Amino acid sequence: MGSGMATHITDDCINCGACAPECPNEAISEGDNIYVINAELCTECVGFNEKEACQSVCPVECCLPDPGHVEKEGDLLARAVALHPSDEALKERNASGAFPSRFRA
Repeated sequence: MGSGMATHITDDCINCGACAPECPNEAISEGDNIYVINAELCTECVGFNEKEACQSVCPVECCLPDPGHVEKEGDLLARAVALHPSDEALKERNASGAFPSRFRA
């Protein structure tokens, strides 16, 4: 599997909050001046969407890969499963290998 990068929110954020409700892991919260992503909760939407949901709704496109935080698809999927232990559909997608991922788009 290839490697990816955890998503982060740049200083271009206008603090609109559009991203927070889209995150399947509740990894996005309001910071002092901009929204922030908790890298320990971010799965780059692997297992849930073909691309990052936050990036899809951001009006200023400030939800971007963080070059300082590289992660692999398998690690992100394992984190998603660990964060959602009762999500049977996610477990099935994982087991079958047919899960959505930006690595496959």
